[in-house]
Amino acid sequence: MARRASMALAAILLAGTATVPAMAQQQQEWFVPGGQQGQQQRPAQGQQQRPAQAQQRPAQAPARPQANPAPLPPGTPPPAAVIGIVDVPEVQRASTAFSQIREEIEKRRAKLNEDLQREQARWRDEQQQLANQRNTLPADQLRNKERELQERITDAQRIFRDRQRGIEQAAQGALQDIEQALATVIRQVAASRNVNLVLPRPLVIYNEPPFDLTDEVSAQLNRVLRTVNIPPEGAAPAPAPAAAGAAPAAPTQQQPRRN
Repeated sequence: MARRASMALAAILLAGTATVPAMAQQQQEWFVPGGQQGQQQRPAQGQQQRPAQAQQRPAQAPARPQANPAPLPPGTPPPAAVIGIVDVPEVQRASTAFSQIREEIEKRRAKLNEDLQREQARWRDEQQQLANQRNTLPADQLRNKERELQERITDAQRIFRDRQRGIEQAAQGALQDIEQALATVIRQVAASRNVNLVLPRPLVIYNEPPFDLTDEVSAQLNRVLRTVNIPPEGAAPAPAPAAAGAAPAAPTQQQPRRN
């Protein structure tokens, strides 16, 4: 028995001596005096991160500069500039056609405003009458009257919007006629003076009077275009046609319904 006990004790001691070096190696791996192991681990970590950074750098590399484009063959140089100056707002103020358009459009807008104010006054009066009858009329009859009034107001508002749109379209069409005539006149006057470059006066800081073509352009414009044909109210070009199957729009000359 004593021999068996000594043999068991020897086996335990041998096992203990076998495990001590392994534990010592583990301790040496993590606990190095003077921080030498930490110094050994940091390069290892740096070596692990550098490949990842090296893989990202090519994606962030700047684009290569493009090669210079090939030069074009020599072309014909532009002629020497002969400059003329035109004050377009001054030409418009002196234009009889422009004055005619302004007066007609202002007259139509004033008439539209008067009609709108008169209709709004009627709507307020009818709304006040319904408010006074709220306690005397049956509920269903009162609702019918209120619905009818709202429908009349909606229809009248649509008609006024159509009239406003027609006035603006008439003004734009007339102004386009003046712009086209003015462009033609400027080219004619410039050609008569051998001018090949015309600048608007607001862009010029200083110029000598011989450069200014405004008076001559104004006189020529009044000779070729004294009036502009403005369509009567209600005959302005209609908007784009509605899609197939849609209800046709009411004519613009329709007037608000009155009681």
